[in-house]
Amino acid sequence: MKCLIVAAGQGTRLREKGELKPLIPIKGVPLIERVIGNAQAAGVDEFFVVTGYRAETLQEKLGEIAKRIDVRITRIFNRAWDRANGVSVLTAKQFIDEPFLLTMCDHLVDPEIFRALIAAPFEPGTVTLAVDFNIDSPLNDPEDVTRVKCQGDKLMHIGKVIRDFNCFDTGVFLCTPVMFDALVESQSRGDDSISGAMNVLAEWGKARVFDIKNRLWVDVDDPAAFAKAEQLLEAGQL
Repeated sequence: MKCLIVAAGQGTRLREKGELKPLIPIKGVPLIERVIGNAQAAGVDEFFVVTGYRAETLQEKLGEIAKRIDVRITRIFNRAWDRANGVSVLTAKQFIDEPFLLTMCDHLVDPEIFRALIAAPFEPGTVTLAVDFNIDSPLNDPEDVTRVKCQGDKLMHIGKVIRDFNCFDTGVFLCTPVMFDALVESQSRGDDSISGAMNVLAEWGKARVFDIKNRLWVDVDDPAAFAKAEQLLEAGQL
């Protein structure tokens, strides 16, 4: 299984911890290395990482990580890294033509989420988003998390400010190349985000959700979330 990781942005909200967000050490290990390690533990054997801000530094470090943990990492540079995250995903279109995992460089998740998502029944030509129905969990930041409305296993709507929602976006997707088609369509409507593409897929009837149940995840986007992630790592829960 291949995994695409978005790591192109500046990560300004975590700047006090380090200049380059993917390389900020958390319990002694760079954030992106933990993301890669968790996916690798779930069976991923090849990675594609989209870089942007300070790309040369990150790409060099990714080369070192690839050698240290013995995994293949293809580094992809997004010249338009300051745009929304869907642009970064679209830069990988020429590299991936089969089902793949998609995740973010700052989302630490229980490896079992990756493993269970890969093993779940999967419809060809769809994209499945791993979602968290525990919307009252103290691990989630209600002011920043992306909200999702679903009915059964179908994703109906997704966005930061939607009012009608019943779960949260974990930032982990099982994609087919239809994701790239949806990104192109979403951009034509003026929305460069992954969420925009998922809304297009919902219109097409090709967006699905997967319940992570009680498995844990953290979007390490600010110092408060960083502290939560450290505590979970210390407890052996991530």
